[in-house]
Amino acid sequence: MTEVRSPVRASTGSPPDRNANPLDEARIIRMLTRRLIPFLALIYVVAYIDRSVVGFAKLHMNAAVGISDAAYGLGAGLFFVGYFLFEVPSNLALERFGARRWFARILFTWGVITMAMALTAGATSFYLLRFLLGAAEAGLYPGILYFLTKWFPMRHRARIIGLLVLAQPVALIVTGPIAGLVLSTQGWGGMSNWQLLFVLSGLPAVLLCLPTLRLLPDSPAGAAWLPASDRAWIERELAADKAAYGLKPHGNPLKALKDKRVLLLALLFLPFPLSIYGLSLWLPTIIKQFGVSDAATGFLSAVPYLFAVVGLCLVPRHSDRKGERYWHIAIVSAVAAATMALSAWVQSPAWQFLFICLTAFSIYSIQAVVWALPGEFLTGAGAAVGIAMINSLANLGGYLGPYGVGMIKDATGSLSAGLYFLAAMLLLAVVMTFVVRAALRPAASPSAIPSNHPVDITP
Repeated sequence: MTEVRSPVRASTGSPPDRNANPLDEARIIRMLTRRLIPFLALIYVVAYIDRSVVGFAKLHMNAAVGISDAAYGLGAGLFFVGYFLFEVPSNLALERFGARRWFARILFTWGVITMAMALTAGATSFYLLRFLLGAAEAGLYPGILYFLTKWFPMRHRARIIGLLVLAQPVALIVTGPIAGLVLSTQGWGGMSNWQLLFVLSGLPAVLLCLPTLRLLPDSPAGAAWLPASDRAWIERELAADKAAYGLKPHGNPLKALKDKRVLLLALLFLPFPLSIYGLSLWLPTIIKQFGVSDAATGFLSAVPYLFAVVGLCLVPRHSDRKGERYWHIAIVSAVAAATMALSAWVQSPAWQFLFICLTAFSIYSIQAVVWALPGEFLTGAGAAVGIAMINSLANLGGYLGPYGVGMIKDATGSLSAGLYFLAAMLLLAVVMTFVVRAALRPAASPSAIPSNHPVDITP
């Protein structure tokens, strides 16, 4: 059964009454966070390592198999074409087969394909394997987002999604030093160093299949560790969110694909994967131009993601506490555009690196706030489809970013023009923030997040 929000609010009064005991709410949210988020984040860390390690392998792979910068950018971006084509079907399959079985399937297939990247022999095989990797991983991130809507009330989601998105910078913090050290070796077992890097990156995904099947519940009803009273609280809170946002049932989940708000949110989110992948998949190349070794490149590449971790700990929490989304998105996106442009404009490597770090703080932290918006008009199976559609369309930016930067670099001989291109796209996010606000606000409550009391859920 799909549920999408009616264009007219079900009630114009105050939000439905919440559980009167904030201590119970804090306890339940902390328990859910501890039980679910670390394992989901671990899965996403492995996914992000596998999709981004190619940026480090490029330092040796391109010369070894004869791939140009433009071909690398195209192949790096083809991941998101496969992702786009298979994301909605993947989330529909998740709704049918359950989270634990479907996530385990995703883990196995993408782990095997990542290891197969060691077989890259030229541009054609590179293109094919990157496309297949995107198809295999399709549905993981939107599937996790949909999974979380079954557990957490709206007013907690920006912070919870922020904890999940922490996996992105954490993965890159881990990837950089390890990749740098692997690339500093001569390889092993007949493999060159870049081939060994792909094999080591893909193996953890395969090993996580069995723990996923054993440890991850499909829903609160299947969680043996969750008391019946806490299950009832979750059901009550999610029902109250549906009433507060005027969510009405419809029979066909694919109707979410026709909702113009889904397209508008995709256009709002598009600049973030575009700039994130446009920057991260070229970051090792930018740092290498500072004149440092492979190992130093790996360690330095981790630093911007430390800034991203700080941003994800601050910005989504502040948005939840203030009960406000749109000004957070607009202001942080504008800051990201400015710092990205400054990183291209300055000549000093130290200043360029600082502005890249500030850009990472902004573009990673604000994603969690954007992903709190679909819950204002999507729920049920319609949320599975709608979230997948938003993410699949927006993640075409993951194709446009690396490919665009690669083409611009080939044409100009410099990465600076490519960084200006990424900055311009972040300005699009500022404009789209107000477009989305106008589209959602007529049906939304005066406050963006219905709640009747602030609750401290700090673990």
